[in-house]
Amino acid sequence: MRLGVKERAPQDSPSHRKPSATPPPAASGAPPHAGLGSWQSGRMRGWLVFGSHAYLAHGPARGVGATGSSSMLIPFSMKNCFQLLCNFKVPAAGFKNTVKSGLILQSISNDVYHNLAVEDWIHDHMNLEGKPVLFLWRNSPTVVTGRHQNPWQECNLNLMREEGVKLARRRSGGGTVYHDMGNINLTFFTTKKKYDRMENLKLVVRALKAVQPHLDVQATERFDLLLDGQFKISGTASKIGRNAAYHHCTLLCSTDGTFLSSLLKSPYQGIRSNATASTPAFVKNLMEKDPTLTCEVVINAVATEYAASHQIDNHIHLINPTDETVFPGINSKARELQTWEWVYGKTPKFSVDTSFTVLHEQSHLEIKVFIDVKNGRIEVCNIEAPDHWLPLEICDQLNASLIGNKFCPIETTVLTSILHRTYPGDDELHSKWNILCEKIKGIM
Repeated sequence: MRLGVKERAPQDSPSHRKPSATPPPAASGAPPHAGLGSWQSGRMRGWLVFGSHAYLAHGPARGVGATGSSSMLIPFSMKNCFQLLCNFKVPAAGFKNTVKSGLILQSISNDVYHNLAVEDWIHDHMNLEGKPVLFLWRNSPTVVTGRHQNPWQECNLNLMREEGVKLARRRSGGGTVYHDMGNINLTFFTTKKKYDRMENLKLVVRALKAVQPHLDVQATERFDLLLDGQFKISGTASKIGRNAAYHHCTLLCSTDGTFLSSLLKSPYQGIRSNATASTPAFVKNLMEKDPTLTCEVVINAVATEYAASHQIDNHIHLINPTDETVFPGINSKARELQTWEWVYGKTPKFSVDTSFTVLHEQSHLEIKVFIDVKNGRIEVCNIEAPDHWLPLEICDQLNASLIGNKFCPIETTVLTSILHRTYPGDDELHSKWNILCEKIKGIM
């Protein structure tokens, strides 16, 4: 299956729960590639890009039982210096100052915005000197674009709206990817001096081979992980700050390839942009190679290897990324990541030069459209329709009305209603205006 994700982006410089025999299921909740694909002979082949390299897409591991060991859970003990349990109130200052060594964290949320906000919070607030952090997280169906990308070029926004799939924009570079519960996200936090993507990827390789010694997995010079020398199971992106840095990657365990490929194929024509495009690659689910490689098994394997490599306790600490007593200000970060101004408005300037036809008296008439979009808003608009179908002054009024509005179907719908009131009682004009506006919304 070929999954879309075009050219990679430059790296950005850049509940308290009782322990049980198996890990508790992740809480349901509300982010890397673009492309098309299909399932063939039980094999998913596709391309996705996370960070600067091709990635995976991930689907729900239906019917998979939890297989992790109890040693991976947080013991119910006051000894834990990092007490990030959902309902266990820890002073914020104590959180940052009592962490004495590395940590392994896992989010109980499947909301992409809160999980991305955890990345921001740790990067911005934690002193990582001698205290590396591994953050494990999964999301409900979401398309996640890189910091410098154009979502209209990378995915099918109309289909996403119909299916209720979220759109998010990372603060790291790279290409567009699809997240769901079959995709494991790994974020490695270190100081800037200790930042080393290749070492992180080698750690993941060791973890996978500890579970399945005969697995052919290799890290490439482009910081991808390849299965059997040809199928990408992981790609990379990163953010490097003044003192802290993080490298995040994915591990593809299971996914609905048909759904993924439909979402990551842009239907929009005539877009011209300097935004980073995603790059294609062939991908494959780990569970297709070995059905025992479930998300739970892989998560525990990676955590075990990370603990051994960094000589820290082999515990996965469950965290609630909405808990302000642990992460002061995190909900504000999550809200910012959901705003239209961030998700769409940060798109690099682009233009749309396209056309479509409308039916008139058993013939098809061509409507030409040229639109410049800056910060997600229409800066220049030139819609040309045949005069005998729509009078020039009406078309000019539509052009002028669109300028300054968001390049967004919701605002165009509101505008259509306003224009209707300008010409009350003219049903024929209203009909043509509705047709034209529906066509315009189709490219948004």
